[in-house]
Amino acid sequence: MDHGGCRLNGGSESDGSSSGGRVGMITLEDLESFSEEQPSDSDNGSLEEEGEAMEEDEQDRLLHYWQDVARGHQVEVPNDMAVPIQQLTTNNEGTHSRERVPFTLITRKEKCGDVLYEKRHYGKANWACITVHEDTYEQSICLGFMKLMRYICQQNSSGNYLGLTIPIITVVRTDDAHSILSRAVTVAYYLPAEHQAQPPQPYDADIIIEEWPATIVYTRAFTGATNEQSIINEINTLAEMLELPTICLNCSFIVAGYTNPAAANRQNEIWFLERP
Repeated sequence: MDHGGCRLNGGSESDGSSSGGRVGMITLEDLESFSEEQPSDSDNGSLEEEGEAMEEDEQDRLLHYWQDVARGHQVEVPNDMAVPIQQLTTNNEGTHSRERVPFTLITRKEKCGDVLYEKRHYGKANWACITVHEDTYEQSICLGFMKLMRYICQQNSSGNYLGLTIPIITVVRTDDAHSILSRAVTVAYYLPAEHQAQPPQPYDADIIIEEWPATIVYTRAFTGATNEQSIINEINTLAEMLELPTICLNCSFIVAGYTNPAAANRQNEIWFLERP
């Protein structure tokens, strides 16, 4: 596994230590359940103050909501997430408007009408990524996504909201027997097309902008929760389905998440990366 970045060909094992404690499961679909009413422009000072007070109240409401959600995952949302949560909620326009990571379908393996797996080509692209080492997989992706939320929500050199893309991916690492997940988890966000040429730089030094090379990916869809055991099961299932699993089996794999992690019917994919 290469050091120095979270590339598609293996990722980084650099320290991604957390600060301020563990963070909560901020999900994409739940963010859409809130609508924001922006204060209207006015030259009247009292109206401006009233609008600012309403905005602060809304920030508090959203923050408290997500702190309540996080307690169900035994993690914590820090108070400084109030502004990023509100910004992501305000700018989020729905699942169908999110930019998807582009790829070219090469082939699809089917059996009795069911898709077993797909072989895809993903082009070279820039990703923002962070590697963390929490006690559990869920806690690691929580911390990683929270930090990426800050980057997406104006805490970057452009000062602009960058926009959500899907899937949000995590690079996971296993032992040689593919039976145990490492605590090192890399969470990665695909930069929207308009920012690919000149990626805004993160203020958070733990976030790295990496240009990942073009890659062939074998991917299989699955539903439900993602945790240590379910990911190991999906890795072994796809390995059994591939005719030549040795062309892509190593110790690094990708979990791609498309929908709300708290949903009962969560949509995910497991990705194997073809060796160069």
